Amino acid sequence: MSKCKIQLNLISDINEFIQGCQYYTGEIEITQGRQVVNAKSTLGVYSLDLSQLIDVHIHTDRTDVAEDFYKFLAKWEVKSIDD
Repeated sequence: MSKCKIQLNLISDINEFIQGCQYYTGEIEITQGRQVVNAKSTLGVYSLDLSQLIDVHIHTDRTDVAEDFYKFLAKWEVKSIDD
């Protein structure tokens, strides 16, 4: 899995997501439309329209880190009809 779509509905979800991203090594980016921000940046995450879906991707050479990261995201993941 190279990226997934998530929905952060509550402020507590947003804060938990940002704090959780701090734990992982590697660059984590979130994209929405043409905007790309660092997922570890509180200001960056809050600059997005959080009522919309967000694409999340981690850049790491370690597959174990990537797998654990996507498991962390599972609670916010939105499955599309195409999946």
